[in-house]
Amino acid sequence: MAEMVKQQELSVFVDYFGLCLRDADDARLPALFPDGYEPGPFLTAREGRLDVTSAGHTHWAHLTVQVWDGMPPKPIGDWEEDSSASLFCAAGKLQVRGVTGPMPEQVTLSNGPAKWSVRLLCTGRAEVAEAANRGVVHDVERYTAQFWPAP
Repeated sequence: MAEMVKQQELSVFVDYFGLCLRDADDARLPALFPDGYEPGPFLTAREGRLDVTSAGHTHWAHLTVQVWDGMPPKPIGDWEEDSSASLFCAAGKLQVRGVTGPMPEQVTLSNGPAKWSVRLLCTGRAEVAEAANRGVVHDVERYTAQFWPAP
């Protein structure tokens, strides 16, 4: 049975309906976010980065990042989105970015290069789509990203 290795809780700024988790070693990336980003599918995997389309234009979202030693169970909840992808991370750390810039915190996955499987879940999308039209809201849209070593 898989065990959680670590968990990080972050508040992330979402703008222009987008955010990204990308390899902190951006010298290895062929395109930096937001290059190539278009709001569309909930999760789009690109080389060294995961592009996420939010349901709200400008707001603060809550992001929980879990690192597991094997494929984890899906968290219990009423998830509005549920997508999976894989990602090679050369730095072992991910930078979280909105369309207009990076967040100060980084997400640590490992001590070095590794390929990861990821499940990204989200709730609060319907509510943030409406609330973000009236102003900048906090923690309405909530993401959980589960990472584990890819086979």
